[in-house]
Amino acid sequence: MPSSRYDITFTGRVQGVNFRWTTSRVAQRLNVAGWVRNEPDGSVRCVAEGEPQELDAFVKAVEDAMAGYINETKITTTAAAGDLDGFTVRY
Repeated sequence: MPSSRYDITFTGRVQGVNFRWTTSRVAQRLNVAGWVRNEPDGSVRCVAEGEPQELDAFVKAVEDAMAGYINETKITTTAAAGDLDGFTVRY
């Protein structure tokens, strides 16, 4: 069971630029479970579970891939709930 959960909010020009698809592809390469979705305020929210080093690598890979679009990344860390399986795009 994963040990950590990151609740991540990306702000900037993050909608309409394949952000959710890119995030999903990054998660599939790493040992990360969770979901990503667009928020009404124009941000993108992502909830991901895994080991801290995998989650850090996940966030960095998303930031690197989408560097021209992200203005800020906010992360709230909690203990994993273990209720996530795979990684999905939510609508």
